[in-house]
Amino acid sequence: MWTVESLRAAARLPIIGAPMFLASGVDLVVAQCAAGVIGTFPALNARPQEELSRWLTEIEAGRAAAEAASGLPSAPYGVNLIVHESNPRLQADLDTVVAHKVPLVITSLSQPGPVVEAVHGYGGLVFHDVINMRHARKAAGAGVDGLILVSAGAGGHGGRMSPLALAGEARRFFDGALILSGAISDGRAVVAAEALGCTFAYIGTLFLTAAESMAAVAHKEMAVASDASEIIYSPLFTGTHGNYLAGSIRAAGLDPAEAALAQPRRMAFAEGASKPKAWKEIFGAGQGVGQIDRIEPVAQIVARLASERDEALTRLCGGR
Repeated sequence: MWTVESLRAAARLPIIGAPMFLASGVDLVVAQCAAGVIGTFPALNARPQEELSRWLTEIEAGRAAAEAASGLPSAPYGVNLIVHESNPRLQADLDTVVAHKVPLVITSLSQPGPVVEAVHGYGGLVFHDVINMRHARKAAGAGVDGLILVSAGAGGHGGRMSPLALAGEARRFFDGALILSGAISDGRAVVAAEALGCTFAYIGTLFLTAAESMAAVAHKEMAVASDASEIIYSPLFTGTHGNYLAGSIRAAGLDPAEAALAQPRRMAFAEGASKPKAWKEIFGAGQGVGQIDRIEPVAQIVARLASERDEALTRLCGGR
């Protein structure tokens, strides 16, 4: 049976690689786990649904192979389930996750109660994405083990709240794990998350540009070439607010300024629900892009994060 403490102890760094639609896959997750951080991916990236079981088998085998080659334990892994009513695969994906006893399940976009019950049934953990206290209280009431605080500047469906406010308010009523998300692109930001009382830092965009990421080369190159000023917060493409690269909005023939003024609408995950397609043609990214200057392997990214974190801790503890 997994606990938050055992999950943290099984990772060499307090980092979870965020599940990124069309970017996180088998190779990225295995590389993250081998490097000592928790790797995750959205179940919807495995298509058709029957592929999900094969992906999980490959991840499990890849982690074992990495352990045998390095002599170091691989970190655990997780799967993201969209629990929104418009996701037609939810039950089948949940059944697959249960069959494989996935250590960590990340839920998002709706009430996670049934998933919590199923995952706790085999001893797994559930962390839920939240962008405000209303969502946080509902998730806490459903019995989740952790709250992923998706703060201002996070890639994908990011929120508007300061990470300081999110972490501070959540800790007033929730004693489980807090996981901080939002423009975390170096080891110093990881230490900042820890200083706020968070168990893990949640990193997406930095791993989006990893060599092992499934993201299109054009997506990676645009992220590397961009800075925070190129991130547009808009609900135009999925119905709810998310952060996107302005260059991809312009490439689709749209005005980023007008996209930012769009109004939210009902979300849908059906194929062809948006034109142009979010994530595939309109590239997601967080405000941490300005700190990313190259495409490189996960092992190098994690080694740098570890070094930066150690430096920051030494500086703080040394009083310099």
